[in-house]
Amino acid sequence: MNDELSKEEILVNVTPSEVRAALLENGVLQEVFVERAARRGLISNIYKGRVSRVLPGMQAAFIDIGLDRTAFLHASDIERGRSKDNGDDELPNIRDLLREGGDLLVQVVKDPLCNKGARLTTYVTLPSRHLVLLPKSSGVGISARIEDDEERDRLRTMVEELLAEHGLECGAIVRTVAEGAEREALDADLKYLTRLWQVIQQRYSKEPVKSLVHEDLSLPLRVLRDLVTSDVEQILVDSKEDFAAMTEFAATFLPEVEPRLVRYKRRRPIFDLHGIEEEIQKALDRKIDLKSGGYVIFDQTEAMTTVDVNTGGYVGHRNLEDTIYRTNLEAAVTIARQLRLRNLGGIIIIDFIDMDEAEHRDSVIRVLEESMSKDHARHQVTPLSPLGLVEMTRKRTRESLQHILCEDCPACAGRGFVMTAETVCFEVFREIIRQARQFDFDEALVLAHQDVIELLLDEQAAGLADVEEQTGKSIRLQTEALYLQDQFDVVLV
Repeated sequence: MNDELSKEEILVNVTPSEVRAALLENGVLQEVFVERAARRGLISNIYKGRVSRVLPGMQAAFIDIGLDRTAFLHASDIERGRSKDNGDDELPNIRDLLREGGDLLVQVVKDPLCNKGARLTTYVTLPSRHLVLLPKSSGVGISARIEDDEERDRLRTMVEELLAEHGLECGAIVRTVAEGAEREALDADLKYLTRLWQVIQQRYSKEPVKSLVHEDLSLPLRVLRDLVTSDVEQILVDSKEDFAAMTEFAATFLPEVEPRLVRYKRRRPIFDLHGIEEEIQKALDRKIDLKSGGYVIFDQTEAMTTVDVNTGGYVGHRNLEDTIYRTNLEAAVTIARQLRLRNLGGIIIIDFIDMDEAEHRDSVIRVLEESMSKDHARHQVTPLSPLGLVEMTRKRTRESLQHILCEDCPACAGRGFVMTAETVCFEVFREIIRQARQFDFDEALVLAHQDVIELLLDEQAAGLADVEEQTGKSIRLQTEALYLQDQFDVVLV
């Protein structure tokens, strides 16, 4: 993979009640982020929690932060002076660290997943463009993606000097985008993070327990802070209001990014560019076809994700070993992209087709690692096991794309998936907006499953009204008893 030729683009699509962001590399969708107003992610949010239960046998505690399910806090994630940073690996008994009914400041590091509550830590991290402030830790860390030793030393020395100048007894992490950054930019970030930490401490002392003390930025602003690198040529935004908010944020904190912000005004929906909608639909499929004729199967379970590679209809031109090798090479690139796009995390087992030649096996692993090199999530790939399997891990913090957009299908007892009624509502909104931009009509008749119609009349009524106001068209709803939940039609009248 040649990073010098990499050209990235970010598209931000805003519709009533939902914001989506897509990261493309050379016109190919790599990652997609979805944020719904009713279910915003909790990662990086800071709460004033109350210890509801201490479990010495698990060295953990359940913390009530005001959510439906209590959150989980392990003893290793509890701040205890500087012992953790000084190499003290022995954990004290959690009863010596917490007491039931006590209050503490906690930050969410993992969203609630399936039936599990949020995962917490007391080691607060506050990110900015170039730095991550560690108020309760010490030392300066450098992103592993900054590989030049001289640059790493320059950044470490600079940040250590700035921490000393400001009299701060805390730690910091230098982010990848800080490579080549000037002292003034790092100093500005550090001053901003220091002020933010002071505000959080003040709110913690005043707010009641189970209160949200600090909420992370909305998705469009997080995109600017976390995803925009020097490779990103432009950020297209199809919402006037969000474009204004992103421009203001960039002008204040990221002046070098502001010129790359572009308001998208074309009639064609922004996610129709580069076939993004189609790619999202493919990412929900179990089977991904390869151009060579082979295919890859993804099976996502609660414990792990398994990936199976098959030659399918590819017969090659030389011999069986060559056919298998070429199929595995193509699959390695596809798997790396699909892991990012589907946001699959935890333990991942890849069953490549068995190869006889050691050189071929090493080459496939190398291509997989190179294809994963730009993944924002921390990951680790191990060599082929004696059984010919590749074991890898990918950090899981938020729900997978499938869990966000789909739910267990009642028709097959949970063995398959169908888009939620809420997702179909947003599809309906987008289709009406799409039709309004292309055709002249007075009224749109929506034919859909009963659950979708009921949701449009209840929780999504405001969104429906927004679409009517945005398009200037009247919308009528009609239930179709024979439609499945993810089926709908928009008839122009």
